[in-house]
Amino acid sequence: MPVQTVAEHTSSSAPGDAAGPIVSVRGLTKIYRQGDINVTALDNVTLDIQVGEFLVLMGPSGSGKSTLLHLIAGIDRPTSGELRVQGIDISRLSESQLADWRNQNVGFVFQSFNLVPVLTAFENVELPLLLTRLGRKERRRLVTTALDLVGLGDRQHHLPKQMSGGQEQRVAIARALVTDPSLVVADEPTGNLDSHSAQEALGILQSLSRDHGKTVIMVTHDPKAAAFGSRQVHLEKGELTA
Repeated sequence: MPVQTVAEHTSSSAPGDAAGPIVSVRGLTKIYRQGDINVTALDNVTLDIQVGEFLVLMGPSGSGKSTLLHLIAGIDRPTSGELRVQGIDISRLSESQLADWRNQNVGFVFQSFNLVPVLTAFENVELPLLLTRLGRKERRRLVTTALDLVGLGDRQHHLPKQMSGGQEQRVAIARALVTDPSLVVADEPTGNLDSHSAQEALGILQSLSRDHGKTVIMVTHDPKAAAFGSRQVHLEKGELTA
């Protein structure tokens, strides 16, 4: 489904319409080796995430929330347990299969924006599409639609240095959306933004879930940011507490 369809999507894809969860986590454990010491980042976590949810992962530093986000997004692999996304146990995919899966199914939004400074907003958003076989005309259509969706259709030729931090983060959200992923994952997306810009970015993420049926998973330590989600999950020392 192209991004244009996402922009036109209605609330008919709200949480609960799907037959089952889009993410199913069972007994997930992640242990890191630090010298001679094993550090348990996640300990036997079980969790379901429904299609169209805006799930917020909260907890103090070192609680495992970013680790869980990275495992769900296929950035890291669990030590043990089962992790299914859209019915696929992604922990069993090869490295090349996992890379292909990420490119097709996950859009990433990070605290630091990660925009290429010498590229325009249009060119930054287009980057994920360069890994596909789409022609130039189709790429242009998708990029324009994604930028329009985040309210930056008139800024497509601007460089990052010509935009505010809030506008840069909206470009990053457009880049995350342009491939029409099943999941949008956001790791402290408002950490570098002022209050007004943070509200704008969070409003876009909320709209993606509420109005367009996208599944959004966000890590934050900010209760005000967490309030934009449809559900909050708390972690403490690698375990779910609520």
